[in-house]
Amino acid sequence: MVWSGRLALGALRGPGWLRGSGPTVLRRLRGAAVVRPGFLSSAEEETLKRELEPELRRRRYEYDHWDAAIHGFRETEKSHWSEASQAILQRVRAAAFPPALAQLPMVHVLDLHQSGYIKPHVDSIKFCGGIIAGLSLLSPSVMRLVDTQDPQEWLELLLEPGSLYILRGPARYDFSHQILRDEESFFGEHRVPRGRRISVICRSLPEGEPGPPSK
Repeated sequence: MVWSGRLALGALRGPGWLRGSGPTVLRRLRGAAVVRPGFLSSAEEETLKRELEPELRRRRYEYDHWDAAIHGFRETEKSHWSEASQAILQRVRAAAFPPALAQLPMVHVLDLHQSGYIKPHVDSIKFCGGIIAGLSLLSPSVMRLVDTQDPQEWLELLLEPGSLYILRGPARYDFSHQILRDEESFFGEHRVPRGRRISVICRSLPEGEPGPPSK
């Protein structure tokens, strides 16, 4: 079976957007790796795309990354958003972060070329904290988490356009994460063709860093 976009993915039964190596990893990461399909409406997804495209078009795709984790990408950090986009991001923050948890003011925008991919890696604790929340735009993709101590333990997340994923706790630092390249992009027996993908990622502040001043 091959699919792309929102509607075909809705044909999956059960949890649909998560699959793992066995019940142990599913229990271990329950609540730590979350997918919320259909978080964005089509209009909201279009709002974000319209705002991001002019800035992304000014940048070239890169094929080297400072930690060799990403291939075929362009990225930016963005703090100023339109009122409509800001309302979307506020929904993300409310869904993913406890009210008292300090967050990075800059939102990370990552544009992955159709031929690009994200290699298995664990994020540095210097740059973001224990929770990240990402919106997926344009193309479906598969994110794979693998236990850093036992590679036989893994979890896959099916990320369709308009979905929100949240990683926290053990999913952040006990597991590596990656976005599969197009030729490897399967979710079980189902082929998930990878096109260009934009992710819009909100992050908690690294531990020990002072939060923004209260207003």
